[in-house]
Amino acid sequence: MRSGFTADEVGAQTGRIVLVTGANAGIGFETARILAARGASVILACRDQARAEAAMNRIRVDVPSAELSFQPLDLADLDQVRDAAKAVLAGPRIDVLINNAGVMIPPRTLTKQGYELQFGVNHLGTFAFTGLLHPHVDDRIVITSSIAHKGGEIDFSDLSASRSYHNWQRYQTSKLANLLHMFELDRRLGAAGRSTQAIGCHPGVALTELTRHLPMPLRAMTPLAGPFFNSAAQGAWPTLQAATGANVQGGDYLGPQGLGEISGKSGPARATRTARDPMLARELWVRSIELTGIDPGI
Repeated sequence: MRSGFTADEVGAQTGRIVLVTGANAGIGFETARILAARGASVILACRDQARAEAAMNRIRVDVPSAELSFQPLDLADLDQVRDAAKAVLAGPRIDVLINNAGVMIPPRTLTKQGYELQFGVNHLGTFAFTGLLHPHVDDRIVITSSIAHKGGEIDFSDLSASRSYHNWQRYQTSKLANLLHMFELDRRLGAAGRSTQAIGCHPGVALTELTRHLPMPLRAMTPLAGPFFNSAAQGAWPTLQAATGANVQGGDYLGPQGLGEISGKSGPARATRTARDPMLARELWVRSIELTGIDPGI
């Protein structure tokens, strides 16, 4: 696997169909922009149609020939996830599914089905959408985690944070769940004889709109910290490598190569022993089926 990957390494994607969740802003937008520029047909799966259309218009300024389409998707509502998956399944098969959408450190909020928002969107919504779509994906399924997963713990007795809520701890939990999901998904795809592979990535610390829930003093300091962190465009490099890079294998985990994996070009990233625990991953898989009502069938 190549270390030192940037957007310049993304080869021609002509004829490929890629679906990117949360593609209207930040890393998702930059991912969609680069893939469209390389010739891919990109489906922007987003909650807000107006913001998605604005994003497509921005991409077309740089890439007038871009093949772009919008798919409504709200990961905080499992009914809407089912509707979105049904619409995608009715269309052409896709080459790459990029699970990029997520939320970060909001006040305690619940999804429509009553789950804590970060676990509900970042993991359960992603699990459900991927579980419904994976038979329709020919090449790669990308799942976005975070260096925050290293502090994550999963308390199966309080997944909805009804006993206690700390926004950062719950974010860590959701990002650990993303990696457990990715490793288990890749194991199951392989066991089923599928050529489709699951690959994980994280953006390091990227200055995107996800930082909007930071306390005001920290938000005020982010421009000063900019030189030490990734821009949204740089934060997209691991996603782009996971989606297109040569010699990337199922179960790989990619991220920035700088100090602490905070910034820099993309290459192999480090997942914790907990994230690689197959017993924990299987338990999370079973519980996720129970919570979403969606069984991937592998």
